[in-house]
Amino acid sequence: MTTPMTSPMPAPPFVPGAVLRSPVGLGRATAVLLGLVIATDLFACFADLAERNVAGDLADGVTGAGVLHRADHADALYRVAGLTQAGALVATAVVYLCWLWRVRVNAEVFDQSAHSMRRGWTIGAWFCPVVNLWFPRRIVLEAWDASVPWGARIRHAPVNAWWTLWIISLLAGRFASMSWRHAGTPGLLRSAAGQMLFSDAVDVAAAILAIVVVVHLTRMQHRKALAGQVPSPVSG
Repeated sequence: MTTPMTSPMPAPPFVPGAVLRSPVGLGRATAVLLGLVIATDLFACFADLAERNVAGDLADGVTGAGVLHRADHADALYRVAGLTQAGALVATAVVYLCWLWRVRVNAEVFDQSAHSMRRGWTIGAWFCPVVNLWFPRRIVLEAWDASVPWGARIRHAPVNAWWTLWIISLLAGRFASMSWRHAGTPGLLRSAAGQMLFSDAVDVAAAILAIVVVVHLTRMQHRKALAGQVPSPVSG
């Protein structure tokens, strides 16, 4: 019977000539930046509510300097929210892709046969239209399966839940943006703001689950590296 390694040094390569690299630092940075995404999404929800409320008042016939001032303030909040969301998304995407590349390479060290797609798709899949709706999920799932500790049960629920919410948020956001661009009346603007509020709220939930996936996959790889090679069966 073998016991897990307690040394902080990584185990010898599982595949000849391959080297495991710790994903812990990148995993932590990704989780922190996803937290920033959540913060900007919550701010955007506040801006969406302000925009929806003032548009509703205008649609109901409210007039005067007070409602016009609120409308200007809501528009300013909405613009700032959009800029902060974009900045947080770009920064998070860069670090997240670095982390995903690291865990994908490590997963190949654990099990080369577990991957159905070339390594380049780890980055490219996110930017190719249509296939970006399911290729990234497959890449994460295959890295997840290869990283599960020896003898542990494979559970896909965290990845599936994260990806489902991500797709809902993505599609809802595009629909809301289209509605916003074509909102020529206060009533249509109120509807578009409500749609954007839904998209931003779902994105908060998706980002929370993304943190769960990143943290769990990072821990699995770290523990599997320390555990070393799968123990050979002992003949009786």
